[in-house]
Amino acid sequence: MADAAAAVLRAVEGVEALNPVILIDGRSGAGKSTLARALVSAWPAAGRVQLVALDSIYPGWDGLAAGVEIARQDILVPHARGLVGVWRRYDWDAGAPAEAHAVDPSLPLIVEGAGILTPQTARVADVPVWLDSPERSRRHRALARDGDAYEPHWERWALQEAEHIREHRPQALARVSAVMP
Repeated sequence: MADAAAAVLRAVEGVEALNPVILIDGRSGAGKSTLARALVSAWPAAGRVQLVALDSIYPGWDGLAAGVEIARQDILVPHARGLVGVWRRYDWDAGAPAEAHAVDPSLPLIVEGAGILTPQTARVADVPVWLDSPERSRRHRALARDGDAYEPHWERWALQEAEHIREHRPQALARVSAVMP
C-alpha cells in the first residue's frame, strides 16, 4: 500500500492545483478505502483534505451506477465549477437518504469507491487511480470488513462491478494503477 500511496502523492505534487481531485476506483476489497486514508494522513500540503466514500452514497445493493452518478452530479461537477457540492448519506438500514454533507470546492477532494472512474468523471479528476487485487484476497478483505451483511450480496455487487469495467474501462482511464496482494 505504501508504494501505491507514494505513486499517487507524486502525481498529486505534479498537479498545479491547490484543490486537486483524486478518484480511486477498484473492485470491492481492492484496498480503495485503505489507500484513501493513507493519502489523507500523508497529504503533502497543509490544510484539510476531504474524503468521500461511495459506500456512504450507493442507494442499496443494486446502486453502483446510481451512486456514481450521484457523486458526479452532486460532488464532482460542483467542485469542478468552484461551487459547494452537497450529497446525502444513504442509510442502508432505513433504505433512504439521510443527512446532508457539504464539499468545499477550495479544498482537495478524494472520492473512493467501486465505479467512480468513468469517462465522465475522469474529465474532472486530476489523479484518477485504479486498484486491483486477486479475487480471493479481495473477497477475504471485504467479508472480514463487512461480514455477514455483505456475504449474500457479493455476487450481485460483483456483477455490477464487472459491468462497470466492461462499459467504462477504468483501468485505461487511470493515471496511477496498482495491484495489491
